[in-house]
Order: sequence, then structure tokens, then C-alpha cells
Amino acid sequence: MTRYAMGDLQGCYIQFQALLDKLAYSPSRDELWLAGDLVNRGPDSLSCLRLARDLEARIVLGNHDLHLLACYYSEHLLKRKDTLREIFEANDCDDLMEWLRKQPLVQVDDDKKLFMSHAGLPHIWKVKKARKYAQEVHEILAGNDKKALSSYFSEMYGNDPDVWDRTLAGQTRLRVITNYLTRMRFVDQNGRLDFSVKEGVDKTPHDFKPWFAYPVTHKWVTIFGHWAALEGHTGSRQFQAIDTGCVWGGSLTALNIDTFERVSVEA
Repeated sequence: MTRYAMGDLQGCYIQFQALLDKLAYSPSRDELWLAGDLVNRGPDSLSCLRLARDLEARIVLGNHDLHLLACYYSEHLLKRKDTLREIFEANDCDDLMEWLRKQPLVQVDDDKKLFMSHAGLPHIWKVKKARKYAQEVHEILAGNDKKALSSYFSEMYGNDPDVWDRTLAGQTRLRVITNYLTRMRFVDQNGRLDFSVKEGVDKTPHDFKPWFAYPVTHKWVTIFGHWAALEGHTGSRQFQAIDTGCVWGGSLTALNIDTFERVSVEA
């Protein structure tokens, strides 16, 4: 079995299928991990969702996936640049949304010491804590309490609080957990999040660093997407950035998560 982690699809279905073909990917033999943001901005989010589901990929939710779910399960409206309307018009929309909301925020392999979330792993959290916090959100998303689900999405958007505090409770606690795992780029020494900059490390805000620039004592390898401006580079084997900006004209990348070999197709 070969295991591949693939960066943000964002509706780039043609490249998704082309990369699977290039890998000679077989769902009966191989395993696919998807680093979130399956949808939005690209031309065919619907087909990306369907294929990811049919392949039984191991998925983590990204901020665009959560936005799609928020528009479906709460009163949030599509934004002008969203390319999600086709999903809502599909005859299998309900089934796709039920499947998507049950996907986790993190994936782990304890034996290989692999951790994947959409945005990464802040240096202020151990893997054990990150899994616990992610599970708190997952229980709301995947649970049967539709009122709690709607409340979560109604309160999900926002930048406050911008730093972790274990005494946080309720929707503010869930919001900051969600932001660390799906929106994080730059943090300060205490783990405070900066949301003002989306560019690469050359635009690092004063007193902040990329979240992966802080020393850690654990040996886990973190696989993440979300940050296309990195172009797949972190400078460390321990932090594997796999969003190479397909939807922005870059490429779609698959990482062999056992050998760290990369294979890409151009946008």
C-alpha cells in the first residue's frame, strides 16, 4: 500500500483526476489523505466532493469546507467569489453535506508519528492536546444535535479570541480551536494568531513567526495545506506543506507520506 497526502483541491477536479492517474492510484491498494479545502474558488467543487467520498479518502476539514457547511446548515449566505452554487443545486447535495460534516479536523498515524490538519499544529499544543481539542469540534459537527450544529456555524466566523486559553468555554472555545486548525499562518511566541497577512514568510508581521518556525520537542511530522504562498516549502522535513496553489495557477501536489517523495501536475 502506498499512502499519499494531497494538497488543497479547491474545486480543481481535472487536476485531481490527472494527479491520481499520474500516481496510478488504486483505491483497492493505496490510501489517500486530503488536507482540506476540497471546495471553492475552482470550477468543479461538486465533482471533487463526489470523488473524495467515493475514494473513501481520509479527509480533514478546511476553512472553505466549513464555509460550505455553514451556508448549508445555518443562515450564512454564499459570498460573491464562492463557486459553490452547483453543490446546492445537485440532487445528492443532502447526502454530500451529511458525509462532509462527519469528517474530522485532524488525521493521525500514531505508529508513523504523522499528524495532518488543514492549517497545521501550533507550537503551544502537543499532538495529544490538539487531537482532544479537535474532537470537541468534531462532536458538534458530526453529532445529531442540529441546533448545536447551527449554533456552531452561526458563531464560527471571527478572529476573537486570537490566542488559546484552556479556560475558554462554549462557542468562543470552539471558534479558536477551529481557527488554529483551519486558518493559522503566523503566530507569536505565546501562540497569538495573526490573520492580517496571507502572503509568504517574507511578509511576516513584527513579533510573529510562521507557526512551524518555533522549536518543538516532539518528533511528529505535520502535514498541512492552506498556505499556498509557501509553494510547498517550510525548510524542514518535519513540516510538510502540500498546498502548492493549483487554483491560483500553480500545481496540485501529492506527497508520499512514507517516503516524502512529491509528485505534481500543473494547473
